[in-house]
Amino acid sequence: MIKLETYLVKTIKEALNKAFPEILVNNTPGISLEIPKEKKFGDFSVNIAMKLSKEIRKPPMDIAACIVKHIEKSDLINDVKVEKPGFINLYVSNKAVADSLKNIISEADGFGRSSSGKGKKAQIEFVSANPTGPLTVAHGRQAAIGDSLARILKFCGYDVIKEYYINDEGVQIQALGKSVKARLMEALGEKSEFPENGYKGLYIQDAANRIKEAMPHEKIKTLSDEFYMEQSSSDIMSTIKKDLKDFGVDFDVWYSQKALAKSGNVEKTLKILKDKGFLCEQEGATWFKSTQFKDDKDRVVIKSDGSYTYVTPDMAYHREKFEKGYDKIIDILGPDHHGYINRIKAACEALGYDAGKLHIMIAQLVTLYRGGKPVRMSTREGEFVTLREIMDEVGRDAARFFFIMRRTDSHLDFDLALAKAQTLDNPVYYIQYAHARISSIIEFSKNAKPNLDNLALLDKEQELDLIKVLMHYPKIIEAAAVNLEPFILLSYLQDLAGFFHAYYNAHRVVTDDKPLTEARITLIHTVKKVLASGLGLLGVTALEKM
Repeated sequence: MIKLETYLVKTIKEALNKAFPEILVNNTPGISLEIPKEKKFGDFSVNIAMKLSKEIRKPPMDIAACIVKHIEKSDLINDVKVEKPGFINLYVSNKAVADSLKNIISEADGFGRSSSGKGKKAQIEFVSANPTGPLTVAHGRQAAIGDSLARILKFCGYDVIKEYYINDEGVQIQALGKSVKARLMEALGEKSEFPENGYKGLYIQDAANRIKEAMPHEKIKTLSDEFYMEQSSSDIMSTIKKDLKDFGVDFDVWYSQKALAKSGNVEKTLKILKDKGFLCEQEGATWFKSTQFKDDKDRVVIKSDGSYTYVTPDMAYHREKFEKGYDKIIDILGPDHHGYINRIKAACEALGYDAGKLHIMIAQLVTLYRGGKPVRMSTREGEFVTLREIMDEVGRDAARFFFIMRRTDSHLDFDLALAKAQTLDNPVYYIQYAHARISSIIEFSKNAKPNLDNLALLDKEQELDLIKVLMHYPKIIEAAAVNLEPFILLSYLQDLAGFFHAYYNAHRVVTDDKPLTEARITLIHTVKKVLASGLGLLGVTALEKM
């Protein structure tokens, strides 16, 4: 059985070639089906007329009208309309909808999967929080986005590597070590001046106490500053790894900046740039001529004292990424990294790589609300809410879901009360409840088995609408992968759950009519599978009972 979308694309291509044979012959450009935002604009929409307006030298409305003249209604196409500014809107038949449901069922667990990433390698680096404190709400959002995106790309056939870059050296780690040492000296009754740039959270005191309990006081007095830096960062890194695991996030690679420094790759990267003529000396410092690659200003890579700037090891790190042969390289960073994008892309281009393969995403700020008031968060001052606290308060599922409830580049307001609510006002509860409700119906109707022979009986408006939403699942997955945006999938699941609840409220699934019951059981089985698939890609549990 030919897939509906394949049939529709073929129909549009044939009509296009008939309408403009002297211009296009058989060299038809790519045609894609879009999903209209409003039901009145049909089931699928095509914008090919607007794409060809310049080449054909006609207004899009005229081109669309010419194409539509060559599209005949069939048992799959009910109607075709042209809408401004030149869309061709397709309205499919009930038979087409029923046949699509059969196709969905025949694909079983493979429904929604794509081969777009087959044979391609993708690397996603995300969270990468400095081991100077516990993971915060901001890190939680990056973790939810990154892990969900990795799952979606794998679903599309990509070989995905998830990587965490550990910044385990430098000024911040030195400040961490000094902070822990100062608190430990205080605990031992020794005089100690707390560093001006130190970390003040209670976790610093806890780290100091663990050292105090682990060794004699006399030995503590002999500990080096290097010990405090390594012990403290390692201690915090262990906490970070546990929090991520409990959040459902595992990494394939934990990459140490300290190891990068020892490898000599930073020096090798600088040499490549120097040999290419992209480094220069000025005022005792070494500069990267990044303005030659659309950066707003040149960047210092080696300061006058001989130390590297923040960007220098990152340039070497990204050179390694490209050398590993990834087809898609994704960085998910915090909102304070906007200026980072151009300089890293400039470095990659200067090193001779295709900067188009590098996608740097900025996960915007999260404002946490408790009791209707925003919660202040500052790692340095120790006034922050950790990811662990969020998980403990609202649960892992709600936390992951709420962190993706807006597009990655949009500010997110996280309402703790709503995330905890066991009501249909809570969006994650709303979706999970749809899945659990279907499980309950299926259990109740033990004698009714799915039957593909009766699908033509699904002719009620809510039934047809529900199937049409199911039909769109593969396009949603593809859009989420192409746009690197898990929110697209989350929004779809909300819509699917909404259409199911509307259907359930309008019609009984289990009726005295056995063939109709079997058809409806077939439909809700399919809805359940798609809900479970989508929730799984977001790392959220598909509950059987609530």
